[in-house]
Amino acid sequence: MKLSNFNFDLPDELLAEHPAEHRDESRLMVLDRANQTIEHKLFKDVIDYFDEGDVMIMNNTKVFPARLYGNKEKTGARIEVFLLRELNQEQRLWDVLVDPARKIRIGNKLYFGDDETLVAEVIDNTTSRGRTLRFLYDGSYSDFRRKLTELGETPLPKYIKRDVEPEDEERYQTIYAKNEGAVAAPTAGLHFSKHLLKRLEIKGVETAEVTLHVGLGTFNPVEVEDLSKHKMDSEEILISQRSADIVNKGIENKRRVCAVGTTSMRTIESSVSSSGRLNPYDGWTNKFIFPPYDFSIANCMITNFHTPKSTLLMMISAFAGHDFVKRAYEEAVKEKYKFYSYGDAMLII
Repeated sequence: MKLSNFNFDLPDELLAEHPAEHRDESRLMVLDRANQTIEHKLFKDVIDYFDEGDVMIMNNTKVFPARLYGNKEKTGARIEVFLLRELNQEQRLWDVLVDPARKIRIGNKLYFGDDETLVAEVIDNTTSRGRTLRFLYDGSYSDFRRKLTELGETPLPKYIKRDVEPEDEERYQTIYAKNEGAVAAPTAGLHFSKHLLKRLEIKGVETAEVTLHVGLGTFNPVEVEDLSKHKMDSEEILISQRSADIVNKGIENKRRVCAVGTTSMRTIESSVSSSGRLNPYDGWTNKFIFPPYDFSIANCMITNFHTPKSTLLMMISAFAGHDFVKRAYEEAVKEKYKFYSYGDAMLII
């Protein structure tokens, strides 16, 4: 498989700029791999495909308000700072992206907020847009983090051209988000409402929570035709013993084990035992899944509709079969399904 196999024409009007009014009422396309059939449903109908003892694996990462706007010393130029990851808590060092990058050099200082009580000094260049910042703030670490949250805004994806709206803070977060650390939401999980989760629980469907702190690397464009040469950025993951036990019980009982989202799938495929069971894990993954690939844990997955040439589309194609996914995406375009973060969903069984 080459990069060009994953290209398709996506009309601009199919990009979802806003979420569905109710989380569980976006559309759902159901792909049955065994029968090669496609059905059209609403997301809340997903419950009809699960029974007692089945398992859903969900990524409980929480998006933090990672986009800040500061002013450069002397010139006052407005600079966007996108927080990627904390490098050192004591020294308040962060990896960030800056825009426009050409104006930001080592030694420059940036001032944030009307009172300018938060200052950052550029101490390293990491990539063309990447910088390492040391934040200077007169207060405790918890005060500093509160200040970042106060000044930051929800980091909506770049393709959403509108301004951030107050509802985005709540809607661009899964209702089961717990562990803060992501700069983008695990979007398949955005479709679950509290009511739907309760109905699944009453039906006896088990939930296993894992964590993958989504970084911008997930969305980095693939720029090599030979996919084996593409390198994923590392992202932090956590799989508890309890979650591993729930998943392994589902496998042993031959139940439906469903990865909710590509991030959950990458997490579980990053920690598989030689006997095809899920191991607990606390560390990092840079796993890149593309066809052909043998999946070890999940036999079902929920996902959104993804960008042409994206690593996410490549994973879906590896799971459902490239030709089947191509047919499904052609139908999605024809039926005007909405794509990307706030878009519609797909269930692959």
